[in-house]
Amino acid sequence: MKNIKASYLFIALAMTVMASPATYAQSVEMTKNTNPYTLVYKGAITSNQQGKVNIHPVKYKVNGIDIAANVYTPADYSPSKKYPAVVVAHPNGGIKEQTAGLYAQHLAEAGYITLAFDAAYQGASGGEPRHTDKPQYRTEDIYGAADYITGYPGVDANRLGVLGICGGGGYTLKAAQSDKRFKAVATLSMFNSGEVRRNGFQNSQINTIQERLKKASEARTLEKKAGKIGGKGGIDKEDKSLFSGVATITDEEIAKTSTDLYREGYEYYYRTHAHPNSTFLYTTSSLMDLMTWDATDQIELIDQPLLMMAGSKADTKYMTDEAFAKVKNAKTKELFVIEGATHIQTYWRPEYVGQAVNKLTEFYKTNL
Repeated sequence: MKNIKASYLFIALAMTVMASPATYAQSVEMTKNTNPYTLVYKGAITSNQQGKVNIHPVKYKVNGIDIAANVYTPADYSPSKKYPAVVVAHPNGGIKEQTAGLYAQHLAEAGYITLAFDAAYQGASGGEPRHTDKPQYRTEDIYGAADYITGYPGVDANRLGVLGICGGGGYTLKAAQSDKRFKAVATLSMFNSGEVRRNGFQNSQINTIQERLKKASEARTLEKKAGKIGGKGGIDKEDKSLFSGVATITDEEIAKTSTDLYREGYEYYYRTHAHPNSTFLYTTSSLMDLMTWDATDQIELIDQPLLMMAGSKADTKYMTDEAFAKVKNAKTKELFVIEGATHIQTYWRPEYVGQAVNKLTEFYKTNL
């Protein structure tokens, strides 16, 4: 009998490869052959060199689960010195080797010790069932990242910032409400996972909330009966109700996707920046937690300086606007609009990444 975890990962990857075998295979092969850290963003570190930004793969535990992460240290780093630090929380479906790593590397180039990590149950981190996506876990991940990085040699624990991208931005808003170790809070292309899973993207599924909650409840029942995702035989046809999201998509389907977020997201995650640890899948039972959660609930508890950034053409900008308007007690707050950028373009296009990084370094320099 095959190992359940191995079977699940193999099938999930196989389904993805079917979407575009040549493109996906080339991307994965490029990752394996050209970057020893499997980083897939342009300009990624390929080797640690004296006097330059270095990368350090690390592992630590959050609530007993192994977390895989990368620490980036500034040029001429010395553990005997003191540096400000920034934790970077990745997007939904994303991992530390993609845009979270890109921003972590750029901030390290600006003099910060940074930490990009894989959420528990996702990426290279531990946790079962795989691809569980519950808000309380994602928030705990950010707390755990603060636990780890504040003990890292050279980090000044009194100068700790946080950056959340996409879904990681929503979870960052939640974590910052209670974790006052974070002295400066920033989000990029913030995605309120609770609002979208509940109401649908751009409020397109409000009429099916109860129906989807019922399906999520039924999926939890099936999980408990099986004892583990996939039951004894791994993933099969009967298991489809246990997972939500997209595991396979063709080029034609991508082209027909009407929203920029999802069309460009499929291109980013399954084509141009594909990585075998990244997936659009999540457990259907996670919706029981996601649909009753909201990133803006109790947002008035944020009293730290806050920077929220979004592209002017992002079809997700409404979520940043909603959250920003509800922030009443932040020491300072600023909404920075990246002109011309869509949501996904802020992940990788140099002209937009550059604007975001410049704003972040200005923000952290002022507040850390």
